[in-house]
Amino acid sequence: MPISIDEFDEFDPGDRTVTNAERVLRFLVRNREQAFKAAEVADRTGVDENSIHPVLNRLEERDLVRHKEPYWAIGDLDRVRNATVFQSTAAFLDEELGTESREEWLDAAEEEP
Repeated sequence: MPISIDEFDEFDPGDRTVTNAERVLRFLVRNREQAFKAAEVADRTGVDENSIHPVLNRLEERDLVRHKEPYWAIGDLDRVRNATVFQSTAAFLDEELGTESREEWLDAAEEEP
């Protein structure tokens, strides 16, 4: 979707915060021919060592990374691509339409007969 030249001039790619999970996935995709220990992933991605195991475990639960103690590697690339597209689409819709409110959903569900 095109943006106006004014938006372009004001656009700062740094505005969007990159999550630890995104950092880890990007690193593992770029290095998909290798597997790494968690400490190596933390060191190379800038993710705090105290946070790396929870991040890797969440990604493993979603089948985005593979794990054979003590190594971690990228999972199925199609699955990673689909997750990335979904996240990007959700972020775009939140930006365009505003974030959803759980309370509004619950209120709307109660109003229906």
